[in-house]
Amino acid sequence: MVQPPASATTSGKGGGMMRSSAIFSGMTLISRLAGFARDTVITGYLGASIGPAGDAYYTALNFPNLFRRIFAEGAFAAAFVPAYARTLETEGQEAADRVATDALAVIAAITVALTILAQLTMPWIMTVMNSGFLDDPVRFKLAVVLTQITMPYLPCMAVAALLSGVLNARGRFIVSGAYPILLNLIMLAAVIPATGGPIQAAYAASWAVGIAGVAQAGLCWWAVRKAGANVRLSMPRLTGPVKAIIITAIPAAIGNSATQINVFISQNLSSWVDGGRSWLSTADRLYQLPLGLVGVAIGIALLPRLSRAVASEDKGQQQSSMDEAMILSMALTLPAAAALMAMPYFLIDALFTRAAFLEVDARATAGILLQFGWGVPAFVLIRILSPAYFARRDTRSPMTFALVSVAVNAVLAIGLFNLGMGVAGIAAAVSASAWVNALLLAGRLWRRDLYRPGAAAISRLARILLASAGLGAVVAAASWARPVYEAPIAELLAGIGSSHGAKEISLLLVTGLGGLVYVGLAFATRAVTIGEVRGLLRRGR
Repeated sequence: MVQPPASATTSGKGGGMMRSSAIFSGMTLISRLAGFARDTVITGYLGASIGPAGDAYYTALNFPNLFRRIFAEGAFAAAFVPAYARTLETEGQEAADRVATDALAVIAAITVALTILAQLTMPWIMTVMNSGFLDDPVRFKLAVVLTQITMPYLPCMAVAALLSGVLNARGRFIVSGAYPILLNLIMLAAVIPATGGPIQAAYAASWAVGIAGVAQAGLCWWAVRKAGANVRLSMPRLTGPVKAIIITAIPAAIGNSATQINVFISQNLSSWVDGGRSWLSTADRLYQLPLGLVGVAIGIALLPRLSRAVASEDKGQQQSSMDEAMILSMALTLPAAAALMAMPYFLIDALFTRAAFLEVDARATAGILLQFGWGVPAFVLIRILSPAYFARRDTRSPMTFALVSVAVNAVLAIGLFNLGMGVAGIAAAVSASAWVNALLLAGRLWRRDLYRPGAAAISRLARILLASAGLGAVVAAASWARPVYEAPIAELLAGIGSSHGAKEISLLLVTGLGGLVYVGLAFATRAVTIGEVRGLLRRGR
């Protein structure tokens, strides 16, 4: 007897995609705040341009993440989740859980093999991926050793990503949004006691990555069992459904991971500048915030919902899902992008300049963040538009567009880097290539009449853009006038015996002011209405 699909009772009701996205985004916000605390501590311990520890550590952290996003999250978000959701919808829980069990065994075997291969060949891989390190033997050797330490994170995250997909398809978003918090907390616990200098702190942080991976996979496994899914450990088997997932995942791993391929190119170029890797990673943390809170969250909530609408040939639901995702994502992304471009140095200085992370590092990182800022809407649009292809089992088109964007990024990055922009030119190339990718995705959907934003959605997006421009103007003026209000705050703190905190408090005040301005303009332009807020609150209740 076929069991009723869990998705019928766990999703699509009581707030739909907005509620699912809000749950995921709330958990992601907590994770990002913990990540800021982690990065603030680590940048202070390791620095950037004053020694090899920072660049080596960020290399070790980014390397397994690069493969994780290509082979685990990228491929399985695009291939596994629609297959699991479709099976859950049409054949029931038992059949869907068999697909998940077989897929789990195969992806675990592949990533374990990849990890072992990378461990054995790391010196040669490092030579190719970070050729700039060859001029500094100490930095090169430290990067090799630390990356070998962090590589076991890959299979752990592959398992966690698949189990998170099971949870998402069943409408359970809390744990899938919360499990990244463990990485930040465990790394903080490992680094804070490391008082023996930057090298010791880099080793402590790297060992903590692997420990956190085991903890994250374990939490997702517990949550899946708690949700009632019967996913088991088994020997790898290339069953029919798994073969179909792999066939779909091969182009999806490329198409959904263009940003990561571009990151590889960026990191190779930045390895030629002392501190460049650290600057790039620090800026990456800030521009990835709206991508993680908005693009990933809405994309994760959209894909199962859109897959079900396509399977049932519900064109009205397909249109409304895409319009809702587009409006919601831009309402949260455009103001974030405006703030990143309007006050990049203020953000970096207040959050990271301390101890071994110097002002020269903050200035260089701010220039990179400015170039990332105007690409943020494109990064999010890619996450929103790609599910429209994946839900229809079309992974070839996103792959083709991704390859075009990679070519654009490579040409621009090498050109701008060597024409004098340095590491900031790398960031500009990443943003430009993201816009190329997003426009190609949108253009084909438009031509095939698979998705065209409705008139109401276009009008709403224009008003959101206007409100975001107002926010940007206000925070830019506040950043320029920073000495006027920061000096009195510093004097007040000095009066109570504290020599720190003025710039952090100033940033909180300006951020709060910008948020109020945006909300006021959003209501004034009717980008958001009181009725919609009341409706959302009623659905939430």
